[in-house]
Amino acid sequence: MTPVRWLLTGAGGMVGRDLGDALRSCGEDLVACTREDLDITTPRMINAVVEETRPAIIVNCAAYTKVDAAEENEGIANAVNGSAVEFLAYAADAAGALLVQISTDFVFDGAKRIPYEINDQTNPCSVYGRSKLLGEFAASHAEKHLVIRTSWLFGVHGPNFVEAIRNQILKGTTPLRVVNDQRGRPTYTPHLANAIIRSARLAHDSPDARGMLHYADEGECTWFDFAKAIVEESGATTDVRPVTTDEFPRPATRPPYSVLSTERYERITGVQPESWREGLREYLAARG
Repeated sequence: MTPVRWLLTGAGGMVGRDLGDALRSCGEDLVACTREDLDITTPRMINAVVEETRPAIIVNCAAYTKVDAAEENEGIANAVNGSAVEFLAYAADAAGALLVQISTDFVFDGAKRIPYEINDQTNPCSVYGRSKLLGEFAASHAEKHLVIRTSWLFGVHGPNFVEAIRNQILKGTTPLRVVNDQRGRPTYTPHLANAIIRSARLAHDSPDARGMLHYADEGECTWFDFAKAIVEESGATTDVRPVTTDEFPRPATRPPYSVLSTERYERITGVQPESWREGLREYLAARG
């Protein structure tokens, strides 16, 4: 496959670093921009970088991801997750590039009890979810675009649930109280990176592969189930006890059910999602 030039925003983040590593290992022509290199809320900077680099594919991994803090910082969340994506869409069109936008299961309210399909009604119940939905709409303004929703991310290059549980284990905290009434699909960011590359290559070449798709690792669980798996794979004996969301209040409302259907991803790529449990083992081996 002939390499094309990729422009990666948010290259210093958890997803961005794994995606950058994966692209380099594939021998792709990559321009990786961290937040210090490119502030995506500044159209002038976006236009200058895109004009200079002339990418074929732009992947936006830059995002405001502090779900609870977003409740008090709606303007910032909307600027980064929403308005900035509009600037990227215009720049992508000017370069004739494909824009790939990473989105979230939090665009859904969790009222369903069967996996969410790509065309299901969105109804975010938090500022973060609404800001990411704005980003989906903004990305769709690019003539060539691909929006990839994903969920419950964990990777070695950023704060995440696995590390939070590991820290509690190391502190000797017991029992651990973890919510058992929120259900989703954990996703290891190197697995997501491979899925982004696979999907973006297809979308670059074919309009039929563009639009919306979901990628999440195989297997659904609650946060309580996830925590138990982390304890088990760590070889710890920490007691993990289930609690309800009401017993563990947070500023931002979470969807109680946000399992994503990956049917379109599987159909377009011909590839099954990888296992989050395998991802967890890889994560723990990497962290040591």
